[in-house]
Amino acid sequence: MRAGREERNPTWRRHAIFAAVVVVLTVAAAGTPSAQAQTYTILHTFTGTPDGDEPLAGLATDSGGNLYGTTYYGGAYGWGMVFKLARTGSGWQMEPLHSFPSIYNGGNDGAHPSTHVTLGPDGAVYGTTPEGAGNAGIVFKLTPPPSACETALCPWNESVLYSFPGSGDGPGSPVIFDQVGNLYGVAGGGSPGCGVVYELSPSGSGWSETVLYEFAGPPDGCTPTWGGLTFDEAGNLYGTTSYGGYTGGSCPTRGCGTVFRLTPSQSGWAESVLYSFQGLSDGDIPSGGVILDNSGNLYGATPYGGNDNDGTIYGLTPSDGNWTFNLLYTFDEGGIGGPVDTLTWDSAGNLLGTTFSGGSQGCFGYGCGNVFKLARSSAGWSYSVLHQFLGNEGGNPEGSVIVDAANGNIYGTASIGGSENYGVVFEITP
Repeated sequence: MRAGREERNPTWRRHAIFAAVVVVLTVAAAGTPSAQAQTYTILHTFTGTPDGDEPLAGLATDSGGNLYGTTYYGGAYGWGMVFKLARTGSGWQMEPLHSFPSIYNGGNDGAHPSTHVTLGPDGAVYGTTPEGAGNAGIVFKLTPPPSACETALCPWNESVLYSFPGSGDGPGSPVIFDQVGNLYGVAGGGSPGCGVVYELSPSGSGWSETVLYEFAGPPDGCTPTWGGLTFDEAGNLYGTTSYGGYTGGSCPTRGCGTVFRLTPSQSGWAESVLYSFQGLSDGDIPSGGVILDNSGNLYGATPYGGNDNDGTIYGLTPSDGNWTFNLLYTFDEGGIGGPVDTLTWDSAGNLLGTTFSGGSQGCFGYGCGNVFKLARSSAGWSYSVLHQFLGNEGGNPEGSVIVDAANGNIYGTASIGGSENYGVVFEITP
């Protein structure tokens, strides 16, 4: 195992830097209902260098069902990589798309990607790194080589779209597109140092940055989360901050975090704090973003807070210009944190996610985490475990999951586990 892996606090780490094996398991956490038997399959086991090491983020998928992701370490230089898992008949083939040489190797590139990539409308892969040129991180674009590649070792062509100017000011989330091709994300920096929401727009032969909003700290938010942003149909942006907002109770100075909205107008973007966490049963230090349902309600999760300080799942309902907070579930994982990333919808309208810890005590004494479902019914929401990680076949998932809408299969990453303990890509099938 690589030295230094004993530090397993994902919230601290991400914000501080702003062999296929089939295992069939039906495992239930103590006192937690288990869903109908699921089949858990390891699609790829990472091996370090030149392969990847420690996938922190979730995955993206294209129309062909291929999977794309990042690893924080590993790759050809050890500073992380972007990969593609391509469907090949009944199997999967690992294709390294780009290894980051980083500024520490004299390059003008990024280092340590820690969020998922985004597939653009042009078929290119877009992403961010929190470190890189100028030591503040980059937004990058990867395009396939112009001619067909006959092997799996054909790197894609990288373009650095934007290099952030100051130390600690780098991007902290994935990027998303608007309808005309502009990119949006969150980053550190800003005049009070609490982070910003930015837009990148094509400008001539390059891209130009516009800061849409600077967070000011309590009672405003501070430190926008790596879960990133989401648009509603009206063009408003929603996200979360890990700190700021309410100052009292368990967070008298830093604030317990917020859910915010940015509304566009002719004079700029106006921010509204929709909810300020109390750090109690409602949740604390949100790290994932929020998602919307068809009625305009927001849903998210926190890794801390709740009845046992193991995290919560919450909903926010709009009514007459205000938002009502609803606690949907509180975790009792017996560990050091619940959901770390943004939740995901399945085709039936259920919420899916991962917990960093809990369950089996095989991972650093805190449990290896699980993949869960929160099912909606007329009687409310019911929680079940789809898969509980045991460590050797994966553990400590930090990223969100994605769902194959056609078959209902779930795909994700675990940051440790596998034959080398460098993490895995997994599939869960009903």
